Amino acid sequence: MKPYAESCDQNRDPILGVLTRLFAHSTKVLEIGSGTGQHAVYFSRNLPHLIWHASDRAASLPGIRLWLEEAGLANLQGPLLLDVTQTVWPHIVVDAVFSANTAHIMHWHEVQAMFTGVGRLLSGDGVFALYGPFNYQGSYTSDSNARFDQWLKARDPMSGIRDFGELNQLATEAGMTLVEDFIMPANNRILSWRRAMEDDA
Repeated sequence: MKPYAESCDQNRDPILGVLTRLFAHSTKVLEIGSGTGQHAVYFSRNLPHLIWHASDRAASLPGIRLWLEEAGLANLQGPLLLDVTQTVWPHIVVDAVFSANTAHIMHWHEVQAMFTGVGRLLSGDGVFALYGPFNYQGSYTSDSNARFDQWLKARDPMSGIRDFGELNQLATEAGMTLVEDFIMPANNRILSWRRAMEDDA
C-alpha cells in the first residue's frame, strides 16, 4: 500500500503556484526528502518542462517507488538514495533543488550539511526552494508554530523550527543569495535562494 500524507494534498497547490514562478527557467530538479512521494508526482505532472528527481533516506524509498511506478511519468526520476550527511551525493546535474518540511525534522548538523550539499550541487544561477515553518529573529510567527515546535522537541530535542537568519547565513556560506521569502498558508513560508554564478563572485 502506498504511503499517504494528508498535508501533501493540502499544501501542494499553494506550493505549485510558487514553484511555477521559481522554476520557470529550470530544467532539472532534485527534491530532498521526498517523503511519501506525493509531491514528486504532483509537481512533476504539473511542471512537465522539468526532470524531477525524487530522493530520500533508504527507509522511505519503497513507498516513494510505489507512487512513481503508478504515476509512470517520463519526467519523474528516482527515487535516489540521499542522506544529506553522506560524503558523496548522487551524481546528477540539476539547476534547482526543492525540499519541503525537512529543516525542522533534521538535526542542526544535518541542516548545515543540506545547505553545503545544495551549494555544491547546483549549477550556476540554480535555485534552492525550502518550504516549511520558520522563526524570525528568534520569534515564532504564530501560536500554532510555537505549539508545533514544542511537539517537535518533545519527540526529538535536536529537532525544531529553524530561524530564518541562521538559514540565510548557511545559504550565504554555501554561495547562495536570497531571492524571495514567500508567505504561504498555515503559517508556512517558501524561502528561495539563487546560486551565485562565477561572474557574480
